[in-house]
Amino acid sequence: MERIFDKELNALKERLLYMGSMAQGMIRVAIKGLVERDESILEEVFKNEEEVNHLQIEIDDMAMRLLALRQPMAVDLRFIAASIKINSELERIADQAVNVCQNTQVLLKYPLLKPLIDIPRMAEIAQKMLNDSLEAFVNRDPDQAQVTLAEDDKLDGLKDQIFRELLTYMISDPTTVQRALCLILISRNLERIGDHATNVCEDVIYMVQGRDIRHPQKPSTPMKFH
Repeated sequence: MERIFDKELNALKERLLYMGSMAQGMIRVAIKGLVERDESILEEVFKNEEEVNHLQIEIDDMAMRLLALRQPMAVDLRFIAASIKINSELERIADQAVNVCQNTQVLLKYPLLKPLIDIPRMAEIAQKMLNDSLEAFVNRDPDQAQVTLAEDDKLDGLKDQIFRELLTYMISDPTTVQRALCLILISRNLERIGDHATNVCEDVIYMVQGRDIRHPQKPSTPMKFH
């Protein structure tokens, strides 16, 4: 029975990894369509969204069945709980890739505002964060998860930099407002992908170590009596 349960857990992991690879591909294609200004490229992302949604339901069903039939404990229970949460994060990452495509569709109606430098860089960091977070999950490696968490600051910095630059464009020339807003929204989509990858890392740390690091506790200030 133990061997069968291990196979079932491995099957759950494999489906999650497949879903993760789909989400990574959707990000890559969305940015390719933006950089190459080719709307036809974006169709692949819209097609894959439906499969990702089906995968989310399938993975949740697999996990709930294991909880009901196997009544796992300790590490196995945390693995299944983390899988359910990671499943949700991956579906949201795919949604963000779709949002990039939708904003790109609007953007392509207008001439190029400026060369794209920081947004492709953001996409590169976000994709690496997702890849590394999934590697940490597969390897049950909390150290890799912790390193990946730190990468989120780079995304936040680039998003703020993009906003400041595009705000200057909008103030100096009102005809750039629509294009600048689309680029700001795309940077926000990529920043959110980083946030979801961060959540995956937090789930990995919980799965392996049983530590919940989502809301670090600040040391309490002792009460003073006068």
